[in-house]
Amino acid sequence: MSKPDEEEIIRIFQNSFGKKSKFLAEDVERFTLNKIPIVAKSDMLVESTDVPPGMKIDQIARKSMVACVSDFACKGVKPQYATISLSLPQGLSRSKIKRLAAGFARASKEFVVKIVGGDVNEGKEIVINVSMFGWAKKIVARRGAKVNDVIITSGPFSYSHAGLKIILRHFKAESKFERKSKKSVFLPTPKLNFGLSIANYISSAMDSSDGLAITLNEMSRQSANKFVITKLPTTSEIETFAKKNRIRLADLVFCGGEEYEIVATVPRSNFSKVMNLARKQNIPIQEIGYVAKGKNVVYLDRDKIKTVKKCGWRHFKS
Repeated sequence: MSKPDEEEIIRIFQNSFGKKSKFLAEDVERFTLNKIPIVAKSDMLVESTDVPPGMKIDQIARKSMVACVSDFACKGVKPQYATISLSLPQGLSRSKIKRLAAGFARASKEFVVKIVGGDVNEGKEIVINVSMFGWAKKIVARRGAKVNDVIITSGPFSYSHAGLKIILRHFKAESKFERKSKKSVFLPTPKLNFGLSIANYISSAMDSSDGLAITLNEMSRQSANKFVITKLPTTSEIETFAKKNRIRLADLVFCGGEEYEIVATVPRSNFSKVMNLARKQNIPIQEIGYVAKGKNVVYLDRDKIKTVKKCGWRHFKS
């Protein structure tokens, strides 16, 4: 019998809580507290699985905040407060603890999220759990894509995927591309302001940090429509990297992770508004396809139609 992956483990727990008939996976959780609509998100960073070699300790702190901010961004909700729980190994130096704290402080200022508390415990490695909170009457759901909607991403994919291959497997790259790719791994930037600005103009959206293929398939499944990809969200320098290292470009784009981009569907009547907002904020938006009747995700690769299966980062599988 195969061992369960992250998705199945979550489903097992969710079913145990008595919600199996109502549960739909989302980037954030919503609930009402004294008639106030609360939006919450928790995300965990584990040193041994989430921190590549060369990442500084203050960057580790920031990345743990980025994961939650990105989920708020794609839902069109402003995060306002956060709590942080830490597991730290015995003997971690005072200077490293200060740099860790400085990383949280800078991220708090960068994303305008107030850290209001948390917990510290002892463990064998650095583990950071961030819980973030805001409020909103509604969110942009993963489901909601309609036939003829345009599919967009808030930027190109594969820089982080390439960066990890350079760091972990010593793949070849030009120095400028190597620096850019490593920066996308060490200092990922969620598109928070852009997500907030387009929330009223998009029909569905999801954070892409687990990989583009996983994201597209989940949005297609929940929307009960086919996602047709006509163009890969990429750049010429990513294509050059793929050729140099003999990697299929589609695999590099679809099967990565850690991008922290917004994947969204836009009604055609709102497309120009979203494009104008992207230009004003200097967001390198990419139009990658459209929504059609049917199911699954397909990629029109020249004269061939290929089904895009789930691939990317999945704990207990990847």
